[in-house]
Amino acid sequence: MELSRQFLIGRHIRMEPLAETHKDGLRAACAADKDIWEIYPWSMLGEHFDQWWAQTVAIQGAWNLFAVVVGGAVVGVTGYAPEPKAAIVLIGGTYFRPEARGGPANPESKRLLLDRAFASGARRVVFNVDPLNPRSRAAMNKLGAVEEGVARQASVTWTGRVRDLVVFSVLADEWPAVRQRLDNRIAALA
Repeated sequence: MELSRQFLIGRHIRMEPLAETHKDGLRAACAADKDIWEIYPWSMLGEHFDQWWAQTVAIQGAWNLFAVVVGGAVVGVTGYAPEPKAAIVLIGGTYFRPEARGGPANPESKRLLLDRAFASGARRVVFNVDPLNPRSRAAMNKLGAVEEGVARQASVTWTGRVRDLVVFSVLADEWPAVRQRLDNRIAALA
């Protein structure tokens, strides 16, 4: 399973491997929602952004992060972490500025990442969602991912909150139906 960093291009978005050229645009996108960072495992707001950026650059390879670009502007970030020996891909690290939510950007980014993962030989794609994030849980249900359960006290956030994770997945044999569902959703939102 090979998941190299490459551009992923959809009808409504362009996903570019995260690079220095995206830093200022992503910083501005993150500043557009000051309240959401309390439920994230890390903060990308204000003074925390530079620390997040430095850590992100250091882990590129383990995580393949993408700037999500619409009309030339960075509207968010998302990515994946492959486990090649197990043929599993974790999709996460996702944030979209408020204006990009509810439109085709998020479902199309998931469609592009899922398509790339399964085309590369993944047998399972996993999403971990904070139970305090109802928008993300709803997005997983709309996507057609299967909710497997809750990993209790799975991590600690930047605020010190011990957080559970709701685990969702899509298996390779489920991908054709999920892909069709995503294509229909993207078309309806466009």
